[in-house]
Amino acid sequence: MSRQQLEKALITVLDGADRNKVITVLFNPTEYSLDRTNSYKAMAIPGLGSPILQFVNGEADQLSMELFLDDYTDPEGPTSSRKKEAEPVGKRLKEISALLEIDRDLHAPPPVRFNWGPMEFVGVIEKLGRKVSKFHPDGTPARATLNVSFKEYRSLRQQLESPRRESADKTKRRVVIGRDSLWAIAAREFDDPSEWVRIAEANDLDDPRDIKPGDWLTLPPMEHPNGSLGAL
Repeated sequence: MSRQQLEKALITVLDGADRNKVITVLFNPTEYSLDRTNSYKAMAIPGLGSPILQFVNGEADQLSMELFLDDYTDPEGPTSSRKKEAEPVGKRLKEISALLEIDRDLHAPPPVRFNWGPMEFVGVIEKLGRKVSKFHPDGTPARATLNVSFKEYRSLRQQLESPRRESADKTKRRVVIGRDSLWAIAAREFDDPSEWVRIAEANDLDDPRDIKPGDWLTLPPMEHPNGSLGAL
């Protein structure tokens, strides 16, 4: 069996009192799902058959998976009365569940990183479901299934340094709303009403007044003071 096949998934605590603590997932998940959603606002335009959808913001990514814990089939096992498991299911359950608790230094649950081969996801554990299906003679868990949901975590600094926003020096498309004019759009998008000329040229408009609600306009890249254009 190759080394790649033997690679195990890891959950690493990134901040707080247990910073850099690593929890090994001895049984890799058989599958995982990664979901992402965007938020839109419906804007009703008089005369149109359906509203215009305006992008509001992106939601955090969500990673979901099922993890399996079992003392009796653990690669480090088997467990017996004479050979105790170094990291029994009960202990692993407590370690993972603790990631939902409020950290005394952060005053919030700590962010974690989930690594499995080339896949890396930084987030917080949003939801944890536990189902125990086998027990040791003393009643402690011996086999459990965990349903874990991670929600993407990005600090304020990361979002400011690498924002998911469209810059004014990129080509954009905007819809005409109500009594919008090229002058108003230019002032709103470029802080310069005189930029209506380039908007008209980019949309082959001979008459700048020849626009109506629902029309889509292409906004060219912003022109820099040195006369160059922003990269497309």
